[in-house]
Amino acid sequence: MTYVIAQPCVDVMDKACIEECPVDCIYEGERAMYIHPDECVDCGACAPVCPVEAIYYESETPEEWEDYARINVEFFEELGTPGGSRNVGPIGKDHPAVAVLEPQGQPG
Repeated sequence: MTYVIAQPCVDVMDKACIEECPVDCIYEGERAMYIHPDECVDCGACAPVCPVEAIYYESETPEEWEDYARINVEFFEELGTPGGSRNVGPIGKDHPAVAVLEPQGQPG
């Protein structure tokens, strides 16, 4: 199990979660943030600082956003496990399911 960033993050991207994460496992896509499931240590430090409450423990993700566990995993299929977001910087793309969403939230 791991933490998951769900739809409320799309187009908000506050990035407080990145600053709080002690293992640097939160990556920046074009419109959303993603938690690398193999790098996350399940500490939960990111969840309380999210201003839109988009971060959930995988088994506690609300039903309407449960696909985001899969979306977070699939986002890293091409990228692999780079060992921290500071090693790669912003990715410049999103998972296809996020990329097709209508604009939402307030850009951060």
